[in-house]
Amino acid sequence: MKEILENSAMSAYLNRLIGDEGMALLAAFPEGKEYSDEELADMTEINLNAVRHTLYTLYERRLAEYRRIKNNETGWLTYLWHLLPHNINTAIENELEIVLEKLKKRERYEASNDFYMCRECGVTLTFNQAIDIEFKCPNCGTQTSHYDNSLLLHALSQRVEEMSEILG
Repeated sequence: MKEILENSAMSAYLNRLIGDEGMALLAAFPEGKEYSDEELADMTEINLNAVRHTLYTLYERRLAEYRRIKNNETGWLTYLWHLLPHNINTAIENELEIVLEKLKKRERYEASNDFYMCRECGVTLTFNQAIDIEFKCPNCGTQTSHYDNSLLLHALSQRVEEMSEILG
């Protein structure tokens, strides 16, 4: 885990995912062993709810997993957690694929619409929205004018191409 935390890109991804408390938990998480969420909270002095939130967030991305044991006397379940740092590249790749799909969807939207904008308050409308209200701003009533989104469309296309290359 130490190598991952020292890698700026991976560390930035994790920080965005789990925040500062989560990063502190990862930095203090002893390697190669399983710990309950209570033990981790005690060891790191991080709030138990924050520890649980971090562990479940990592679990959703397959960066942590648990083993459940049951106390036969009390019936209580204990979850013993360990990290799966070898899955970080897959987790990041999955996130990039989600972002890429959103960018492609936005690119299609921008390419298939004509836009009109209010110069007073900045409201942007599609042609169909603008025609329905006679090209007047719904907020201030100012006449809208055509908005050229070619720069945005070009930037989106470039970004989609770059991310597609990265993902192969």
